[in-house]
Amino acid sequence: MDMPESMDACLYFTRRVFDPKGKLIAWARKQTCPKCKKGLMGKPRDDKTGRAKIRSTEYVCAACGFTESKEEHEPKCTVEVMYTCPSCEHKGEETLPYKRKKFKGVDAFIFECASCKEKIAITKKMKAPKVKK
Repeated sequence: MDMPESMDACLYFTRRVFDPKGKLIAWARKQTCPKCKKGLMGKPRDDKTGRAKIRSTEYVCAACGFTESKEEHEPKCTVEVMYTCPSCEHKGEETLPYKRKKFKGVDAFIFECASCKEKIAITKKMKAPKVKK
């Protein structure tokens, strides 16, 4: 598993540090266009600022302009994770589908440590999981 060279090649990227000794780096690469097979599919850009429209519900090819809905495109993507487990300090790599699930009331990408089987969650927007009283 190799890290992407640039953020321009990523659909999603995060670097997290957990309390004791755990840390992770996760990314989802942009997919190539299914029509022209040359450009990368990404969110459409704003004409004035040049930034990606993050709330857009479609993905557009930068080379040919082919458009695909969010519901069609995201199931094809995968998240690649390089991690150090916070409980057992095992270093490993994992690939999981680009689909967030609920984890303690927060949307997150969830995977298990290969060594101790503890669930590790990559929460959305750095939200803290809810604690039971």
